[in-house]
Amino acid sequence: MKRVINAILLLSIGAGLWACSSVSTISMQTQRVAVDERFSLNSSLDSLIQPYKDSMQREMGEIIAHASVDFISARPNSNLGNWFTDAIFTNQTRTVRMSEPIFCLFNTGGIRSTLNKGAITLGDLFKLMPFENEIVWVRMPAESLSEIEEYIQKSGGEPISNAKMIQGKLELSGWTENTTHFWVITSDYLMNGGDKMSFFEKRTSVNLTGKLLRDALIQEAKVQVELREDTTERISF
Repeated sequence: MKRVINAILLLSIGAGLWACSSVSTISMQTQRVAVDERFSLNSSLDSLIQPYKDSMQREMGEIIAHASVDFISARPNSNLGNWFTDAIFTNQTRTVRMSEPIFCLFNTGGIRSTLNKGAITLGDLFKLMPFENEIVWVRMPAESLSEIEEYIQKSGGEPISNAKMIQGKLELSGWTENTTHFWVITSDYLMNGGDKMSFFEKRTSVNLTGKLLRDALIQEAKVQVELREDTTERISF
């Protein structure tokens, strides 16, 4: 009798567990579909997007300046690197007087395109600087200058403005034996260690401008009308 009761209990428990469980069986089938000319764009979606596409193309096609030569990026010096850093430096210091040395430093790899001879459009500047990088002013202790020199030597050259590097030594306007700090105008990306610029970790203060690099470049291109070419060799090892 006891065995019968145990058997009934086991059957009851098993039935209860089965009733409480939720089991779904899904049958899936796959099929390969070749994408060819039979599959065209959705006409209604295309018509919705087209006005915005046309507007964007018109905006990017706006001529904002002119170049008499090709501006090309290269190491250790280039006319594009010089124009890029000079444009940012001028844009940022036009109405500023500094009591400490200051120069502009960027990375060659961050210049993503060329500026070809002829009309310069808004789209050309977006290709040149496609990133949403902000301009920052970084205050550095005087002793960190040697680390920047070492970095530029190892990299083979980077774009600079308001400075020269002669035989591997940076010369900054206004530098004296009593200089304790100097300023570097650069991007937030580089300040935060981008492109292995770890020397910025020694910064003592930072001024955030809230202005994108690209916006400053566009402003200066419009001011110049004819892009100013400077082929000065600012870096020598």
